[in-house]
Amino acid sequence: MPAVTVENPLTLPRVAAASDAPARPVLTVTTAPSGFEGEGFPVRRAFAGIAYRHLDPFIMMDQMGEVEYAPGEPKGTPWHPHRGFETVTYLIDGTFVHQDSNGGGGTITNGDTQWMTAGSGLLHIEAPPESLVMSGGLFHGLQLWVNLPAKDKMKDPRYQDIRGGQVRLLTSADGGALLRVIAGELDGHEGPGITHTPITMVHATLRPGAEITLPWRADFNALAYVLAGRGSVGAERRPLAMGQTAVFGEGGALTVRADDTQDGNTPDLEIVLLGGQPIREPMAHYGPFVMNTQAELRQAFDDFQSGRLGRVPAVHGMRENGLGDNGLG
Repeated sequence: MPAVTVENPLTLPRVAAASDAPARPVLTVTTAPSGFEGEGFPVRRAFAGIAYRHLDPFIMMDQMGEVEYAPGEPKGTPWHPHRGFETVTYLIDGTFVHQDSNGGGGTITNGDTQWMTAGSGLLHIEAPPESLVMSGGLFHGLQLWVNLPAKDKMKDPRYQDIRGGQVRLLTSADGGALLRVIAGELDGHEGPGITHTPITMVHATLRPGAEITLPWRADFNALAYVLAGRGSVGAERRPLAMGQTAVFGEGGALTVRADDTQDGNTPDLEIVLLGGQPIREPMAHYGPFVMNTQAELRQAFDDFQSGRLGRVPAVHGMRENGLGDNGLG
């Protein structure tokens, strides 16, 4: 980790907040509980315990792994439905194959991102390729769910495959951090991800002792989740370690600092920064469906059970599931 890097960050554009930008205070720090998803791969529930008013437009985020699989161990998800939101699968290490009931999908590997707009609904599956199941190997990634406003919930499904080489690479003023802009905009630099709901998604790597203060849109919320390492956030230097999420308050800049020393197996602080424009609409969420009303949820279940979200291709012969508590993917 990470898959996308650069030998000399000083060759990259540098970003820093204006000195008079109001700092965003840290409102809360939570620790993600661990669990299992799909057919049994380990996850950390990054947003567990955080009020939705702080998350909007984000719904949930799972850190998948980091896990070193032995031969025969790699796992994925069974076929399952989605409606009403977008899934963002950012794969840092490993390979995942996506397929859906409409014949869409694709393969993502080290540093790639797949952005799936479920919209009006489909069935899909995520699984490691047979070669990876046979060989085993490292698997690590994130899956983020981004809500859609009511006007977009029934749009036709679509995919964006964002290759690792397409992400916008930036650095801090002193070159001590590598910033990967996956989606949205940071200080005028655009990432490749195209979103219905305006968001910014950045994976930052900070060397020990490095500090970044980044401009952040005042109309966005702001969250930080630590993939690995330890450091602090906010001007008040609130401690933040692996598996923890910080929620920031209002302001125009956010600060992250890496501790001077890191664990031996984690040389740097790896952190994901998220911000989005709140939708501020009622949300009804159950399992793999995210709608605005309970009646719309019931309709989604009826449509799924009646086959109106698609059918599993018979050639796969795989079981259909997907109505679990979260339903990754």
